This record gives sequence, structure tokens and C-alpha cells, in this order.
Amino acid sequence: MKLADLPKQYDPQDAQRRWYEFWLEKGYFHADPTSGRPPYTIVIPPPNVTGALHLGHALNNTLQDILIRWRRMQGYDTLWMPGT
Repeated sequence: MKLADLPKQYDPQDAQRRWYEFWLEKGYFHADPTSGRPPYTIVIPPPNVTGALHLGHALNNTLQDILIRWRRMQGYDTLWMPGT
């Protein structure tokens, strides 16, 4: 891509659409127990099971997201659906 081909303004909706299509294409929203890859899971309760939501819940979800992405990059079969 040449510099002249870059858009003059960032379009977040276009970026979101392209990333979402990429994630769908790669199957990141689905786990396949027959894939032959080792599974990786994080068991989580609903975030407000202990009371009112607070900043610690956001930190916890961020750390879980990091761990799931890291294991996925290592070839594990992962599925993490926060808020379910």
C-alpha cells in the first residue's frame, strides 16, 4: 500500500467491520472440541455475583481477555464469552 492509498481520515466503523469479518472468518467466536488442539478455558461467574460492579471487575475481565488471546496465539482451542 502506498502512502497515497491511506485514507485521509480514520473510519472506526470501517475498521470495526473489517476486524469483525476477520474474527468471524477465523472462527474466534466458536470452540471446536474435535479440533485436536488442546482446550483452554477460564471458568467465570457473572461479574456481579458478589454485589455491585466495580473497577476490579473490569480489571479481571481485561486479564482474562489477555490470557485467552495469548493461549489462542499459542494454538489452543479457546472460547471466552464474558457476560454470559
